[in-house]
Amino acid sequence: MSAYVEKSGLQVDAALAAFVESDVLAPLGHDAGAFWSGFAALLDRFVPENRALLAKRDELQARIDAWHQERAGQPIDQEAYQAFLAEIGYLVREPEPFQVGTQNVDPEIAGLAGPQLVVPVLNARFLLNAANARWGSLYDAYYGTDALDAPPARPGGYDEERGAAVIKAVRAFLHGAVPGWQSALEGGDCEHLVARKDGAYLFRNNGLHIEVVVDPEHPVGKTDPLHIADVLLEAALTTICDMEDSVAAVDGQDKLAAYRNWLGVIRGDLSESFDKGGRTMTRTLNPDRQWGDLILPGRSLLFVRNVGHLMTNPAILLTDGSEVPEGIMDAVVTSAIGAHDVRGKCRFGNSRRGSIYIVKPKQHGPEECAFTDRLFDAVEDLLGLDRHTIKVGVMDEERRTSANLAACIHAVKDRIVFINTGFLDRTGDEIHTSMRAGPMIRKGDMKKSAWIQAYETRNVQIGLACGLSGKAQIGKGMWAAPDLMGEMMVQKIGHPRAGANTAWVPSPTAATLHAMHYHQVDVFAVQRELAGQPCPGLEPLLSVPLAAGTNWSEDEIREELDNNAQGLLGYVVRWIDQGVGCSKVPDINDIGLMEDRATLRISSQHMANWLLHGVCTKDQVMDSLRRMAAKVDAQNAGDPAYEPLTGNEDAPAFRAALDLVFKGVEQPSGYTEPLLHAWRRRKKAAS
Repeated sequence: MSAYVEKSGLQVDAALAAFVESDVLAPLGHDAGAFWSGFAALLDRFVPENRALLAKRDELQARIDAWHQERAGQPIDQEAYQAFLAEIGYLVREPEPFQVGTQNVDPEIAGLAGPQLVVPVLNARFLLNAANARWGSLYDAYYGTDALDAPPARPGGYDEERGAAVIKAVRAFLHGAVPGWQSALEGGDCEHLVARKDGAYLFRNNGLHIEVVVDPEHPVGKTDPLHIADVLLEAALTTICDMEDSVAAVDGQDKLAAYRNWLGVIRGDLSESFDKGGRTMTRTLNPDRQWGDLILPGRSLLFVRNVGHLMTNPAILLTDGSEVPEGIMDAVVTSAIGAHDVRGKCRFGNSRRGSIYIVKPKQHGPEECAFTDRLFDAVEDLLGLDRHTIKVGVMDEERRTSANLAACIHAVKDRIVFINTGFLDRTGDEIHTSMRAGPMIRKGDMKKSAWIQAYETRNVQIGLACGLSGKAQIGKGMWAAPDLMGEMMVQKIGHPRAGANTAWVPSPTAATLHAMHYHQVDVFAVQRELAGQPCPGLEPLLSVPLAAGTNWSEDEIREELDNNAQGLLGYVVRWIDQGVGCSKVPDINDIGLMEDRATLRISSQHMANWLLHGVCTKDQVMDSLRRMAAKVDAQNAGDPAYEPLTGNEDAPAFRAALDLVFKGVEQPSGYTEPLLHAWRRRKKAAS
């Protein structure tokens, strides 16, 4: 049980309160008493509104459920459907044409195009790796992955044959990205050359830098005719330090660990020691890179992703004894930590424009975005920050947001710096919103459905129409398979070609490889070409992906259930038993995929939908879960901390999985957090 201390009528986790006062407020010169009093007043103002917004979600869902039930078995009449959604306030009138007014945005967001990492804030080592992924070795990225079209490296040290293939591939990239680079190394001219120093040449293309390192004494350089030892790419321009879908933070202890790491990486003194080959290694943040008068950032520009509006957390208890809305707590504490950067209290600066960057996920429509805008106003007032110091990224991952995207952007038009698409969460909400309309198509067919194409295109077109180009990021979602870099290089160039000036990658290596795409594609030129082009209407976006029939064979149903059950169990067992919110989880074909709560949401909702409509039975689901439990156990056999699922059906992990499926219809918006948090707390209490 946590120990609490009283602060202005609030009961605050004692360790969290001490951290906030000594580590966050004191260096800023803030009076602790005034802070807690102001925080309590802020909660008095915003908690009732937060609760009302959640009640509005439930009311809308109930009315949509009833509408579909009244028309069971009938095709959806789009004209009648949209009229109904407008009548109940699900669809709102679009604002008059406008341009966002965001000011003081860093160039990594406003003026450059490049990869974006998302990293769980609870893992300090991963957090440091991501922050340092601003620069990455293209030699290493090619040598160690299947992105290189060459035989795998032979065991037993450096494989010169593979090394030669790496050098050839990198040379081809340089010839395409910075023509004349070789002439520059030989003393000639190159329009892309911006600086040189002993042993290194710095080039720029599409705003991104490439460093060619020359060292005749290096093991690689001494065998190269030009003595090139490495080629470094400016890679992860931005990183999202995630407190939401990729972490398991269920109480004050977990939130304190998250806030400590966020403070450490902002302050610049975060470090992590670990064993590597019998030696203790310590990782810290990289310094900036200096080329005479030219100083380039050595680290990613950092966002922090707060949680959404739904969840509460026992880290703080309100005056009525209820838990604090976690999103409000995050807004206050992460902004107070970000104020260290604004006030110049950090070893390294994060924002050179005096801004704090917060990604706000899982918002449903413009009302909720407007709530966030007012909340951030109040946080700025509490912390003595100038208006719109706190910038916001709006994740376009809920159906009511994508259907009203222009109005959502308008609600935060003077602080928005980011929109993106998220296929998995958006699909989970698609299934849940239309849960009672009928059985959904198979999960693997979702990417071919009409709504997803309209969703991806509308996001870019509406963002451009609202003036985001040159002021904000228009982003695309994650490549989930970190071991399939060759396929990523084929597929992910589609994101910059679609006008997205950033896209998510699962690792620093992936960031380095994906950075090549932004040398091949001038994203801002693409955006200029796309501006003013027709935007898909609401009809394709709101086309519910219902199956034309349910005449799947038993084998097809078992295959679908097995796929969902294996992914669900593989993720949940680590979340509940080990508190791991994001990791590389083997899929049913033993391919490692980066899994977080978004993948869990779609799997659990899809199974719940098929159960509801009689496509499958409870016995069939249980059969899949039990067989896939054995498979997941085998996949985790090498983990000494792993607790088997087989034979432990009464344990929290398996019971959580059952609840996610069999109680999936009743979960708010199909979210997995309420059940995960409840079962994780049980597991922690029993440990």
